[in-house]
Amino acid sequence: MFTLFVIGLVSCGNDDVAEITVTAPAEYQFERSGANTVSFSGQTTRIMMAEELVSAMSDFDQSVESLNEMYANMDALGNDVAPFSQDVLNISTKSVRSKVAASKDLFNTNSVESLAIKSQFEDWMQAQINEVATNKDILANPGVAGQIADGTKTRFINANGLEYNQAVAKSLIGGLMLDQIVNNYLSITVLDDKDNRAENDNEITEEAQSYTTMEHKWDEAFGYLFGTADATDYLSNVGGGDSFLNKYLGRVKGDEDFSTIAEDIYNAFKLGRAAIVAKDYNLRDEQADILKGLLSNVIGIRAVYYLQQSKIQLDSNKGGAFHGLSEGYGFIYSLR
Repeated sequence: MFTLFVIGLVSCGNDDVAEITVTAPAEYQFERSGANTVSFSGQTTRIMMAEELVSAMSDFDQSVESLNEMYANMDALGNDVAPFSQDVLNISTKSVRSKVAASKDLFNTNSVESLAIKSQFEDWMQAQINEVATNKDILANPGVAGQIADGTKTRFINANGLEYNQAVAKSLIGGLMLDQIVNNYLSITVLDDKDNRAENDNEITEEAQSYTTMEHKWDEAFGYLFGTADATDYLSNVGGGDSFLNKYLGRVKGDEDFSTIAEDIYNAFKLGRAAIVAKDYNLRDEQADILKGLLSNVIGIRAVYYLQQSKIQLDSNKGGAFHGLSEGYGFIYSLR
């Protein structure tokens, strides 16, 4: 729970104005009248769908159709399908595709680029089956897709050395998770949409829910980073929550030059949410700006890391170099 401390009264004519300091809670937990107000189930669902999709790209028994159905959670005609291994995902009406390149700030009036990015993922999935899977038993050579050794592991690359599964996995971090966090749910355009501020001021909650719309939007941003993480201790377990943004925040945190980045991000999420409860929108926006900068840094830092590591390996371990370059390619794509 958040806490408000009144630290003084300032006389202004006949009015006394209280100066209020907003203090973030120890954990990302908020209640109203004893009821939990934090909810990001939609983000959890999409992360889980993305996990299954990326895993399926390494299963060469899959087809172009089955991968596309996991991506869109429907068939090519828009019919309902059950492409996932978990019933909770199959009964959901949500999908990965619907939220790729779908932020309000960047794509609300840019449907052409949004469609191009959504389609790029479909192209990579199709190529994984039509180019790589068909050559899975062939040794890769310049201009020829196939397999290549990376130490004790085997990588499967296209004719130019790209692992399509890595391109999809890392590009989803930017095209789905980061875009939805920084260009959508943390955007003033979304947070203050319609009557959100007035309703938050008056604590008018969504129908049959305990949270206001503004509170929920902030939680949804949080969910794209921590949606499948251990809710008992988000910060200590950062890096183990998923294969996407949470994982690579953990990797960046492991670098001594960025050892506080996860804590800084977590604290900004907590304080921004507490600011919404306290109706301090300037403080909310300050925390949103902090989050946008730090989360974007995660993408850039990992892109540079993979390019540097690949350069080191290029002569001694081409399979490892191509693997790193494929990951770096996805992170660079995420910077669009």
